[in-house]
Amino acid sequence: MSAPSNLTDCYTHELKDLISANDQMSTVVEKLHEAATNDALKSHLKKTIEGIEKHTDTIKQLLEDCGESGKEHCKGMEGLCKEARKHAIEEAPHLNAVQDVVILSQYQRLCHYGICGFGTARAFADGLGKADHSSKLEKITADIYNSDEEMTKVAETCVNEAARA
Repeated sequence: MSAPSNLTDCYTHELKDLISANDQMSTVVEKLHEAATNDALKSHLKKTIEGIEKHTDTIKQLLEDCGESGKEHCKGMEGLCKEARKHAIEEAPHLNAVQDVVILSQYQRLCHYGICGFGTARAFADGLGKADHSSKLEKITADIYNSDEEMTKVAETCVNEAARA
């Protein structure tokens, strides 16, 4: 990407970055889902994969509305995905309950990156007077917040307790 020269450039770059981030996150969440043993955790990870796909479709529509397409590799998400694979899968604890705790914590790190990225894109859309875009990005950000909160409940009600033993 060349250096942005205006807010529109910043916005379209952010959208392209989010497409890449979502693609990477979807791949790693599928692996986390396969490795998880707790039913509530597995169920939530499965729902997340579907949500990421919907969010990616929305981002692509917003980008097309700006006369742009494609994606730009997101190095931030690349690093988070690498860490998630390392800690939750490749070098995972040998106890299922403990691995589930690690999976959940790595998942939440991925979510927090998404909250930041989508919040930034929403702020750019607001600055550009793109109310429809802002509304859609606000909805995605809320979805990610809700997912993070649901995962916290999974941690507090079953996963952490099982790993404590």
